[in-house]
Amino acid sequence: MPQSIGIVTAAGSRERSHGQLHIYDGDGKGKSQAALGVVLRTIGLGICERRRTRVLLLRFLKGLDRAYDEDAAIEALQQGFPHLIDHLHTGRADYFTADESTRFDRDEAQRGWVIAKGAIASALYSVVVLDELNPVLDLGLLDVDDVVHTLSNRPAGMEIIVTGRNAPSALVREADLHSEIRAHSCSEIGDERIIPLKVKGSGIEIYTGEGKGKSTSALGKALQAIGRGISQDESHRVLILQWLKGGTGYTEDAAIAALRESYPHLVDHLRSGRDAIVWRGQQKLIDYVEAERAWEIACAAILSGLYKTVILDELNPTVDLELLPAEPIVQTLLQKSAETEVIITGRCKHPPAYFGLASIHSEIVCHKHYAEQGVDLKRGVDY
Repeated sequence: MPQSIGIVTAAGSRERSHGQLHIYDGDGKGKSQAALGVVLRTIGLGICERRRTRVLLLRFLKGLDRAYDEDAAIEALQQGFPHLIDHLHTGRADYFTADESTRFDRDEAQRGWVIAKGAIASALYSVVVLDELNPVLDLGLLDVDDVVHTLSNRPAGMEIIVTGRNAPSALVREADLHSEIRAHSCSEIGDERIIPLKVKGSGIEIYTGEGKGKSTSALGKALQAIGRGISQDESHRVLILQWLKGGTGYTEDAAIAALRESYPHLVDHLRSGRDAIVWRGQQKLIDYVEAERAWEIACAAILSGLYKTVILDELNPTVDLELLPAEPIVQTLLQKSAETEVIITGRCKHPPAYFGLASIHSEIVCHKHYAEQGVDLKRGVDY
């Protein structure tokens, strides 16, 4: 496949029939967010195709004694789709090493795994999310061989998502997709144009890299914002702005549709671009016009303070293709309200200057992709 920056929307091939095993690991932020974005996508596809989908969210090492970043997102999912989501916590909230693990920790891990095995065997779920299963295995609280055997023999059509640091090699070998999320700081980028700048309240997150999970992480943040609004009885309006996606058939289409169906008064969505890949050196006038149109809307939305979360999906490749200058983006982000969070996604060869404003910069590295196994790719989703 040729190297490019852009989004392909040419006709693709058949839907994959066998459910897949996806692994998101690494030290960067966005693993659980990406999983929740996939959950939202699955629910949305079920609604669009008028078929029943059911999701199990099983969270290991996340006891009830503390709050977690994804709690609000899960609350939004449960309120929006109460008949489709099953959710369970196991473990304790404290961090501990393998030497510090107790009988309680082993029993809690086993309890969660018994439920997971039963859910997988039932074939009643479209998606099973095993959040933080990787560190459970790394701590030696469960038998790796048993887990690998069970996940490898999942029912046809069931998608399983495993998250957390230190995925065991035996599990990675069985995975269809393995994305590592790496945390970065400005000083690591090695570009003299990137100067760390202070933004009041920050609230700027960037998800980049070649791996899958950038847009789904952003959707997880949208869910999180809506969930916070529900719990605090406040309006947490979300704007999802997408560049280079003027066509249809993208992974997040169904997810956004599901969000807007459940929370029509909280989610605004706008696309820009044309229904074709934009190649470097072959940009057309319409590409510049569409990019500028979307940025004018984004700029006004960010500065208005009316949105708690603004998602700028595929902004990075838009700037990398020189369809937009970076400086106006920097100035807008410097002026944003402390209460407004901005999520920026997309791969790029040359990090723009606004990377220096980010409080979180996660690079998603693709170690394994189902395309390498001869699995047909789906239009707008995989390539």
